[in-house]
Amino acid sequence: MLSRLSLLLIMFTLVACSSTTDEPEYVERSVEEIYNQAFDSLKNKNFRRAALEFDEVERQHPYSIWARRAMLMSAYSYYQQNKYSDAVLTARRFLALHPGNKNAPYAYYLIAQCYYEQISDVSRDQKNTELALQALRDVVRRYPETDYARDATLKLDLTYDHLAGKEMEVGRFYMKNQFYIAATKRFRNVLLKYQTTSHVEEALHRLTEIYLTLGIESEAQSTAAVLGYNYPDSAWYKDSYRMLVDRDFSPEKEETSWFRKFWQSIF
Repeated sequence: MLSRLSLLLIMFTLVACSSTTDEPEYVERSVEEIYNQAFDSLKNKNFRRAALEFDEVERQHPYSIWARRAMLMSAYSYYQQNKYSDAVLTARRFLALHPGNKNAPYAYYLIAQCYYEQISDVSRDQKNTELALQALRDVVRRYPETDYARDATLKLDLTYDHLAGKEMEVGRFYMKNQFYIAATKRFRNVLLKYQTTSHVEEALHRLTEIYLTLGIESEAQSTAAVLGYNYPDSAWYKDSYRMLVDRDFSPEKEETSWFRKFWQSIF
């Protein structure tokens, strides 16, 4: 049986071990020394240590020019660890303190990249996709002539396509369960918000199918006509055309169709 003294020694050792962290001990150092050590850690891909050291620059020398640089380097180090929340928080703090800094475009881009890399499968919540969309738009709007904007534009196309895919998945679910009005809203969203994506053809076909099911033949004809005009070789158009012909209809635009008004408003 352990003596009381032995038990106390064991408990003291456990507490001491549990308090050990990788955070740098506070030892007053010159700003150059801390920054250089942080940069060396970054070059060696020790991103965890790099982030801690860059944060130490700001802690010990908050008003130096090195602190501004270190803040952004810290955000990058967190990003490299996939610590996206910490990276976004640090980059946003940099922008709040130094909005006119020459490195502000990169800070905005890094925020967008953090959200973009967290985009999940369409079967899951798309909050990060929405945040990525907003952040990418910020980069393009604020710094349109930069390489960051050019890359953000490419990522925007993929983000739009992903959000359209989510609308399609939900719309198909509603359609399968015969919630036709709810499904129609989702498919219309694809046409209204994501007109340049790869999901437009199917959205037009699904609307044609729903309108025929609901007995709204004029809308079905107009929708199929738009599908045929824009995607004449599409398999979705062939399916829509076959459904109409089976019911003795043909694709054509009705003057009163919401689709006619919609496409006229675009073109």
